Amino acid sequence: MDPTQIRLVQDSFAKVASISDQAAVMFYDRLFQVAPAVKAMFPADLTEQRKKLMTMLAVVVNGLSNLESILPAARTLAKRHVTYGAKPEHYAVVGSALLWTLEKGLGSDWTSEVASAWTAAYGTLSDFMIAEAYGHPSTR
Repeated sequence: MDPTQIRLVQDSFAKVASISDQAAVMFYDRLFQVAPAVKAMFPADLTEQRKKLMTMLAVVVNGLSNLESILPAARTLAKRHVTYGAKPEHYAVVGSALLWTLEKGLGSDWTSEVASAWTAAYGTLSDFMIAEAYGHPSTR
Protein backbone atom coordinates (compact mmCIF):
# COMPACT_ATOMS: atom_id res chain seq x y z
CA MET A 1 0.00 0.00 0.00
CA ASP A 2 1.22 3.44 -0.79
CA PRO A 3 0.89 6.47 1.53
CA THR A 4 -2.08 7.83 -0.42
CA GLN A 5 -4.00 4.58 -0.01
CA ILE A 6 -3.18 4.49 3.69
CA ARG A 7 -4.44 8.04 4.12
CA LEU A 8 -7.65 7.22 2.21
CA VAL A 9 -8.33 4.21 4.43
CA GLN A 10 -7.59 6.14 7.61
CA ASP A 11 -9.64 9.19 6.61
CA SER A 12 -12.62 7.12 5.48
CA PHE A 13 -12.53 4.95 8.60
CA ALA A 14 -12.66 8.06 10.76
CA LYS A 15 -16.01 8.83 9.10
CA VAL A 16 -17.30 5.29 9.67
CA ALA A 17 -16.11 5.31 13.29
CA SER A 18 -18.77 7.91 14.06
CA ILE A 19 -21.41 5.29 13.19
CA SER A 20 -19.45 2.31 14.52
CA ASP A 21 -22.38 0.59 16.22
CA GLN A 22 -24.54 0.86 13.13
CA ALA A 23 -21.65 -0.19 10.87
CA ALA A 24 -20.98 -3.29 12.95
CA VAL A 25 -24.66 -4.30 12.80
CA MET A 26 -24.65 -3.76 9.04
CA PHE A 27 -21.48 -5.83 8.67
CA TYR A 28 -22.77 -8.87 10.53
CA ASP A 29 -26.20 -8.65 8.91
CA ARG A 30 -24.54 -8.63 5.50
CA LEU A 31 -22.09 -11.40 6.40
CA PHE A 32 -24.86 -13.71 7.59
CA GLN A 33 -26.98 -12.83 4.53
CA VAL A 34 -24.26 -13.81 2.03
CA ALA A 35 -22.76 -16.67 4.08
CA PRO A 36 -25.40 -18.01 6.48
CA ALA A 37 -23.25 -21.02 7.39
CA VAL A 38 -20.72 -18.82 9.21
CA LYS A 39 -23.33 -17.62 11.70
CA ALA A 40 -22.71 -20.78 13.74
CA MET A 41 -19.16 -19.56 14.43
CA PHE A 42 -20.46 -16.55 16.35
CA PRO A 43 -22.27 -16.10 19.65
CA ALA A 44 -26.02 -15.58 19.56
CA ASP A 45 -25.59 -12.18 21.20
CA LEU A 46 -23.26 -10.18 18.96
CA THR A 47 -23.00 -7.12 21.21
CA GLU A 48 -19.43 -7.81 22.35
CA GLN A 49 -18.43 -9.22 18.96
CA ARG A 50 -19.49 -6.00 17.24
CA LYS A 51 -17.39 -3.96 19.68
CA LYS A 52 -14.40 -6.26 19.09
CA LEU A 53 -14.78 -5.87 15.32
CA MET A 54 -14.72 -2.09 15.44
CA THR A 55 -11.85 -2.03 17.94
CA MET A 56 -9.82 -4.41 15.77
CA LEU A 57 -10.54 -2.38 12.66
CA ALA A 58 -9.41 0.80 14.44
CA VAL A 59 -6.15 -0.84 15.51
CA VAL A 60 -5.47 -2.13 12.00
CA VAL A 61 -6.37 1.11 10.27
CA ASN A 62 -4.27 3.18 12.65
CA GLY A 63 -1.38 0.75 12.23
CA LEU A 64 -1.29 0.78 8.44
CA SER A 65 1.46 3.40 8.46
CA ASN A 66 3.62 0.93 10.37
CA LEU A 67 2.36 -2.44 9.19
CA GLU A 68 4.98 -4.38 11.15
CA SER A 69 3.41 -3.05 14.36
CA ILE A 70 0.10 -4.82 13.76
CA LEU A 71 1.33 -8.11 12.29
CA PRO A 72 1.89 -9.90 15.63
CA ALA A 73 -1.73 -9.23 16.67
CA ALA A 74 -2.94 -10.23 13.19
CA ARG A 75 -0.97 -13.49 13.45
CA THR A 76 -2.55 -14.30 16.83
CA LEU A 77 -6.02 -13.43 15.56
CA ALA A 78 -5.56 -15.58 12.46
CA LYS A 79 -4.60 -18.61 14.51
CA ARG A 80 -7.50 -18.04 16.90
CA HIS A 81 -9.90 -17.91 13.95
CA VAL A 82 -8.84 -21.42 12.95
CA THR A 83 -10.06 -22.70 16.33
CA TYR A 84 -13.45 -21.12 15.62
CA GLY A 85 -13.72 -23.04 12.35
CA ALA A 86 -12.68 -20.29 9.95
CA LYS A 87 -11.40 -21.47 6.58
CA PRO A 88 -9.28 -19.59 4.04
CA GLU A 89 -12.31 -19.09 1.79
CA HIS A 90 -14.12 -17.23 4.57
CA TYR A 91 -11.69 -14.33 4.27
CA ALA A 92 -13.07 -13.35 0.86
CA VAL A 93 -16.65 -13.41 2.17
CA VAL A 94 -15.69 -11.30 5.19
CA GLY A 95 -13.85 -8.88 2.92
CA SER A 96 -16.87 -8.57 0.67
CA ALA A 97 -19.14 -7.87 3.64
CA LEU A 98 -16.66 -5.32 4.99
CA LEU A 99 -16.39 -3.46 1.68
CA TRP A 100 -20.19 -3.49 1.30
CA THR A 101 -20.55 -2.06 4.82
CA LEU A 102 -18.01 0.67 4.13
CA GLU A 103 -19.71 1.54 0.86
CA LYS A 104 -23.10 1.85 2.55
CA GLY A 105 -21.68 3.67 5.59
CA LEU A 106 -19.67 6.18 3.58
CA GLY A 107 -22.29 6.88 0.94
CA SER A 108 -21.00 9.49 -1.50
CA ASP A 109 -17.58 9.42 0.19
CA TRP A 110 -17.12 5.85 -1.14
CA THR A 111 -15.16 6.64 -4.29
CA SER A 112 -13.30 4.28 -6.59
CA GLU A 113 -10.05 5.43 -4.97
CA VAL A 114 -11.35 4.69 -1.48
CA ALA A 115 -12.65 1.30 -2.65
CA SER A 116 -9.29 0.48 -4.18
CA ALA A 117 -7.44 1.52 -1.02
CA TRP A 118 -9.68 -0.59 1.23
CA THR A 119 -9.39 -3.55 -1.14
CA ALA A 120 -5.60 -3.26 -0.97
CA ALA A 121 -5.63 -2.95 2.82
CA TYR A 122 -7.92 -5.92 3.32
CA GLY A 123 -6.04 -8.00 0.76
CA THR A 124 -2.71 -7.31 2.42
CA LEU A 125 -3.95 -8.24 5.86
CA SER A 126 -6.06 -11.23 4.83
CA ASP A 127 -3.25 -12.69 2.72
CA PHE A 128 -0.92 -12.40 5.71
CA MET A 129 -3.46 -13.95 8.08
CA ILE A 130 -4.22 -16.85 5.73
CA ALA A 131 -0.53 -17.58 5.31
CA GLU A 132 0.01 -17.47 9.07
CA ALA A 133 -3.01 -19.60 9.94
CA TYR A 134 -2.86 -22.18 7.17
CA GLY A 135 0.73 -22.05 5.97
CA HIS A 136 -0.07 -20.86 2.46
CA PRO A 137 -1.15 -17.59 0.87
CA SER A 138 -4.69 -17.07 -0.36
CA THR A 139 -5.66 -17.92 -3.91
CA ARG A 140 -7.82 -14.86 -4.53
